[in-house]
Amino acid sequence: MDTTTTPNPLRQVPRLDSQLCFALYSTSLAMNKLYRKLLRKLGLTYSQYLVMMVLWERDGLTVSEVGERLFLDSATLTPLLKRMEQSGLLTRTRAASDERQVIISLTQQGDQLRHEAALLPEAILTASHCSVEQVVDMKQQLNQLRDSLMKSE
Repeated sequence: MDTTTTPNPLRQVPRLDSQLCFALYSTSLAMNKLYRKLLRKLGLTYSQYLVMMVLWERDGLTVSEVGERLFLDSATLTPLLKRMEQSGLLTRTRAASDERQVIISLTQQGDQLRHEAALLPEAILTASHCSVEQVVDMKQQLNQLRDSLMKSE
């Protein structure tokens, strides 16, 4: 009877290149670098672009609704929204029904950026050298991973 066992790779000394977290981190850095280059033409940061996408989908959301979509708390989101308001991209107004709530709405300038931003997904797809199907599959896997990790918190 063979008593040798195959070593468990998870119990070995961690190696950087074998870590899922590092693959996600370094890919995120590369993606952000590409977006930074593309978004410079629109005058947006990546975080601002994410807020804009949420508002292009549905305008007139509360700060907490935007935060839920982006997995950000209001303390992180509020300074970002203030800068975007100063840039003329959106307005922040207190809700008439509950003054504790702040409604975020696009300005005409912010809404017009939607058309220029519509070109970004194609540029990202081209840079990825992936098919649409590959990107859709990766996104689904990443969403499942995120959801699992958030449940284990």
